[in-house]
Amino acid sequence: MSRWLAILPLVVLAALAALFAGYALHHDPHVNPAALVGRPVPAETLPGLEDGTPKLLRAAGQGPVLINFYASWCAPCADEAPALMALKAQGVPIIGVAWKDTPDKAQAFLQQHGDPFVAKYVDQSGRAGIDFGVSGVPETFAVDAAGVIRAKQALPLTPESAEALIDRAGLRP
Repeated sequence: MSRWLAILPLVVLAALAALFAGYALHHDPHVNPAALVGRPVPAETLPGLEDGTPKLLRAAGQGPVLINFYASWCAPCADEAPALMALKAQGVPIIGVAWKDTPDKAQAFLQQHGDPFVAKYVDQSGRAGIDFGVSGVPETFAVDAAGVIRAKQALPLTPESAEALIDRAGLRP
């Protein structure tokens, strides 16, 4: 009997490993919950990127508009920069939020990759990102004319995904 008790922890550990491995094999890592879809833009006051003056993000986020969370340290953010610049060229308004970044580094990023934003904020603490449900950058939210989030893209924007987002928010210029 004591022999079975000695191997019981190994059996339990093996069962848990099999359970977690099964979950990992069948779980899509690209699925991100979009808890705020269908809800108003959170009432966040953030410092402006250029002057540090606190501003209500919801006021700038009255749509239709896209709100893009990015960071200077984020390689996929650099990859999506051309798609954002193409949206700007089409007249799509985009608000930028530098997430967990410093103003100087965020400004340098925009100088290097282009500045597609009509308004820019900095969320150094990451608190606004938490309220939006941001799990990493880049993430983009489509906001309709009533200030309600209609869609979320949790991967770098491509021309195709950008088109889908602007359609969902009614952003056709």
